[in-house]
Amino acid sequence: MTLLTFAYLIAGLVLLAGGAEALVRGSSRLATRLGLPPLITGLTVAALAASAANTAISIQAVVSGSGDIAVGNVIGSNIANILLIVGLCALLAPQSVSRPLVHLHVPVMIATGALAFMLARNGSISQLEGALLLSLLLPYTLFLRAGTGEEMLAVRREIATTQVGEIQPKAGGKATPLLLICLGLGLLALGSDLLVAGAVALARALGLSELIVGLTVIAVGTSLPGLASSVLAVCRGERELAVGNAVGSCTLNLLLALGAGAAASSDGLSISPNALAFDLPVMLGVFAACLPVFFSGYRINRWEGLLLLCYYGAYGLYLVMFSAGLSQTRLLGHAMTWYVLPLTVISLFVIFLRAWRRQR
Repeated sequence: MTLLTFAYLIAGLVLLAGGAEALVRGSSRLATRLGLPPLITGLTVAALAASAANTAISIQAVVSGSGDIAVGNVIGSNIANILLIVGLCALLAPQSVSRPLVHLHVPVMIATGALAFMLARNGSISQLEGALLLSLLLPYTLFLRAGTGEEMLAVRREIATTQVGEIQPKAGGKATPLLLICLGLGLLALGSDLLVAGAVALARALGLSELIVGLTVIAVGTSLPGLASSVLAVCRGERELAVGNAVGSCTLNLLLALGAGAAASSDGLSISPNALAFDLPVMLGVFAACLPVFFSGYRINRWEGLLLLCYYGAYGLYLVMFSAGLSQTRLLGHAMTWYVLPLTVISLFVIFLRAWRRQR
């Protein structure tokens, strides 16, 4: 393994972070001029930064003949979004969760994950199925607008009561967001090229599968901008934005990043047996766990955030042991299947039952 490999990885991550930052700043300014509420900003604009990076990586990986990196990147990023980002933010400060997020957006995230899993059941996602995922972006955008009608109405009332001078954009102000968006897209394209090249070289040097590299190195790397923005939102007191960012990123990753990766491949996007048997079910389980956790008092407490982080640590440990071919991997897999998962189901059921009784 040479220094050039690390240079490619670091340069790719830096360019992706810069491109995502420029893209989200430009998009946020446009969203502000449209009067979008914080939840919508988190579900779309803030989530767009991470999803755009993942989409660029997926397309570049498919073009380079490394489809496993594209699949591992999407699955690993989604798992990190919930377990790592939401868990860390909740550990820093209890996170508030809005009712539209629990009642509408989380079920849509779960349904999108189930659809992706059903499409991948035969071992691949065809080009036509990728186009299907991409076609759902428009209904999803319309759903976001309709599903938060009350919040949009409240924002419009606030704008109506604000002095005209306070909401008038400066002359020529529309050019700056467009320039930032174009700059962000350019940096994302260059960064994804370097990162995929470095990831392939790293996998070959260490004897790892490209799926493992996508699930770990690239997934965590592309999640860092989302993690930083979510932690910053928590420090600023915008706790709803952090959770909305994670949920929106997961849905967009499946529709945009996975869909674009499959659509860019003439032979479809191959799904490895390991991803189909373990990683995809883990992602669906993480999605499903959001409902009772988020629904319990419409907040995520610190102990729940610590629990999410512990699960992410267990998942990472399993990947490390699996890639090393250790015999304990089977033991850890049985422990997660027969101990961790049942205990989690029971705990989540108790949380859900208590929350349901509290709502009555």
